[in-house]
Amino acid sequence: MKEFTHIVKDEIGLHARPAGALSKIAKEFKSEIIVEKSGNQVNATKLMMLMGLGIKQNDLLTIKISGEDEQEALTAIQNFFINNL
Repeated sequence: MKEFTHIVKDEIGLHARPAGALSKIAKEFKSEIIVEKSGNQVNATKLMMLMGLGIKQNDLLTIKISGEDEQEALTAIQNFFINNL
């Protein structure tokens, strides 16, 4: 399993457009990608569940990735968070 943390910098947080993009990227991998905020965990492929986390600016997220292509998924998801959130 791979894991990293990220503090959201975007003023709006995780709104519909980046949540949709994150979900789309997560679906490209066989690995399970979990986004955790304040103890609540959701699968990154589930758009409405991601939105339900209510991710706002300065929130600390933990992203956990496990599966056969976890290293590739980690790179893609980290790049997404750095460039979009």
